[in-house]
Amino acid sequence: MSTPHKQIIATADAPGAIGTYSQAVRVGDTVYLSGQIGLDPKSMTLVDGIDAQIRQVLDNLRAVAVAAGGDLGNLVRVTVYLTDLAHFGKVNEQMAACFSAPYPARAAVGVASLPRGALVEIDGILVLGN
Repeated sequence: MSTPHKQIIATADAPGAIGTYSQAVRVGDTVYLSGQIGLDPKSMTLVDGIDAQIRQVLDNLRAVAVAAGGDLGNLVRVTVYLTDLAHFGKVNEQMAACFSAPYPARAAVGVASLPRGALVEIDGILVLGN
């Protein structure tokens, strides 16, 4: 049985991996995007406040999607991790500004904490070529 070819996706326009993972991995037309938090890719510091963090997370995801040959419109699945589910309405508002129908499938999960004290993290799956 052959192992599928994995292409590692990396861009300086999103925060570099700070652990044993890749920003994204492409297998065929499917791209698996690692979770992004609100780190500014230039300073590698967390932006302040939930609104700014959500925007930065979406900007980071967009940068990785573009590096993979797609954009946010190619996302078919996202998972949103929030340290306070009361912020879910803010996520919806900002996602509405970045996405158009048909929207990706989505799950939202309340978590006790996130890396670097982030308030939100989002990961996703892209499908290219259709």
